[in-house]
Amino acid sequence: MPEYGAPTPDVSRAAVPTTEPAARALRRTGLLVTVLLGSLTATPPLAMDMYLPSLPQVTKSLNAPAATVQLTLTACLLGMALGQLVVGPMSDRWGRRRPLLTGLAVYVVATALCALAPTVELLVVFRLAQGLAGAAGIVIARAVVRDLHDGMAMARFFSTLMLISGVAPIVAPLIGGQILRVTDWRGVFVVLTVVGALLAGMVWAKLPETLAPAERHSGGVGEALRAMRGLLADGGFSGYMLAGSFAFAALFAYISASPFVIQEIYGASPQTFSLLFGLNSVGLVIVGQINGKVLVGRVSLDRVLAVGLTIVILAATALLLMALGVFGEVGLAPVAAALFVLMSAMGITLPNTQALALMRVKHAAGSASALLGTSSFLVGAIATPLVGIAGEHTAVPMAVVQLATAVVALACFVGMCRPWNRRASVEGAES
Repeated sequence: MPEYGAPTPDVSRAAVPTTEPAARALRRTGLLVTVLLGSLTATPPLAMDMYLPSLPQVTKSLNAPAATVQLTLTACLLGMALGQLVVGPMSDRWGRRRPLLTGLAVYVVATALCALAPTVELLVVFRLAQGLAGAAGIVIARAVVRDLHDGMAMARFFSTLMLISGVAPIVAPLIGGQILRVTDWRGVFVVLTVVGALLAGMVWAKLPETLAPAERHSGGVGEALRAMRGLLADGGFSGYMLAGSFAFAALFAYISASPFVIQEIYGASPQTFSLLFGLNSVGLVIVGQINGKVLVGRVSLDRVLAVGLTIVILAATALLLMALGVFGEVGLAPVAAALFVLMSAMGITLPNTQALALMRVKHAAGSASALLGTSSFLVGAIATPLVGIAGEHTAVPMAVVQLATAVVALACFVGMCRPWNRRASVEGAES
């Protein structure tokens, strides 16, 4: 039975691969593996962000209301949540490589079907399948990181992944906006299909297995459920998981609502929206690198996480006040500035919740990664449709959802992780 909830892991030692095959693979293809893992974690922003500029076009093309079209985002999120819950334990039992390749193959097929969807209902179904399959890349990438790294090295690696995967949200909306110049929203899914096929080929050719047979779990569903129950019983792990999940929900409230807020309310073009979205992603990447290169190892990860969540709350409060007209008529610039601050703060919030949670897990990294991903995408899937509940012509629901989820995230962090308790938190600065 795996050991969970270790109170104070040794975060001072350097990254140590957990298996000799993994160590050899890392020495041979370290940079390439890093790029591939970053590309796998970029699956959600690729599937979401390249499609975002075309959301208003989809409503017209398929004669569907905005709230129904936003269900295509919700379905993809829900699929990614449920898929991780399945694929994570599978990767603990059969290794990382086989489930990953299978998931990528199904992802390519589902994405191609999205391009052919004749109705919004079928598009929702195909997006669900796309999310279920795409979950393999997300959950297994995190598990591979846990196979290869520990402690502060793991926190730094997550920030490195944010740099690589952060290119996707910067480039994807820009590409999506440009694709709409020459074709319609279906062409976006054609491009996504090609990208998925190329990634599957690279993984098949270059990504080695990182979980040795001796470290795999031979049990079935029962053992997987017991492992997850043990993880959830650890209050610290659950606290970091929920804090990250609700912060993730604030992020996806922005992702699902911003195309309508920026384009419909403030009259920006798809290309302008893409540029603003890319700028926000640059902020997230830069702050993520400051986290990994400057803060990790010098400042307590818990302290950095608290600052990140506080900044998200302040930015969401400013957005709500502007949406309610407290400051009178405001243009696009102040709203864009507040969204930039909120997105940038995610660069110190999301990687640190993942690192702090996984530091508490010595075994069953796949199951732990699955719980982290499933929780994030489930909460995000629930929050996403709420931003369109009042229609396309107000930003109030987006701001309310962002503020509420950020407050809940901070409450879970403080109440369950108890960062003031040295034994219950990972004090990276003093390790």
